[in-house]
Amino acid sequence: MSVPRIFDRKAIALARARARRIGGDDFLRREAEDGIAERLSAIHRAFAQHLDLDTALGGDERLDAGSGAFDLVTGVLGLHKVNDLPGVLLQARRALKPDGLFIAALFGGETLTELRQSLAAAEVETRGGISPRVAPFGDVRDLGGLLQRAGFALPVADVERTVVRYGDLMALVRDLRAMGETNPLMERSRKPMRRDTFAAAAAYYAEHFADGGKLRATFDIVYLTGWAPDASQQQPLKPGSAKSRLADALGTPERSAGEKPR
Repeated sequence: MSVPRIFDRKAIALARARARRIGGDDFLRREAEDGIAERLSAIHRAFAQHLDLDTALGGDERLDAGSGAFDLVTGVLGLHKVNDLPGVLLQARRALKPDGLFIAALFGGETLTELRQSLAAAEVETRGGISPRVAPFGDVRDLGGLLQRAGFALPVADVERTVVRYGDLMALVRDLRAMGETNPLMERSRKPMRRDTFAAAAAYYAEHFADGGKLRATFDIVYLTGWAPDASQQQPLKPGSAKSRLADALGTPERSAGEKPR
């Protein structure tokens, strides 16, 4: 079954090239890199063979990597713009040696929810309909499920939220361009946004999502962590195999179902 093309890989490459030319402050990428580094620091192990998904993933979303060749695979703010995320995660897991670590950061959750709502309201007001302007972002629970689906052991998905405040909507747009995070959707309009639509979006944004005269913008960074399966890893106990009772650990008396406390 073919994978639907949600994202335009050529548009993504052009946006990244423009971001490099702009050379702006990619502060969210630094935050994601710091988040990955912090999680790695809690793992007392040296990783000799590292694969960077951001450079190894080709335009066809195939990894330029040998099977079982790496003990660490990382990705920084790129996976939210792949068409076949389950397939890429599966490739990442196959690239790992047994007990190798995968850790990546990507935008998810409520990222840019304010911008999405403001653009939708503005287009309804000025155009009578909605065109896709902001890419969809995965829910942290769904993304964690994809780790399990790809065959990772001990999968963990957690999210950290950053709220940035801007003087006006154009300042947010400039930051998105500097980060290479402009609209990459295949179904996007190729026409420039009309001035009246942008003005309506700015007005809606200021009315609904302003704090003290500043526009807030939400960015949720989801961190995905998983291990290539290995026999040495801790395994979950089978039901009924516990040697002690929860009540003993909590220091409370145990009661049968339906028994009222006295």
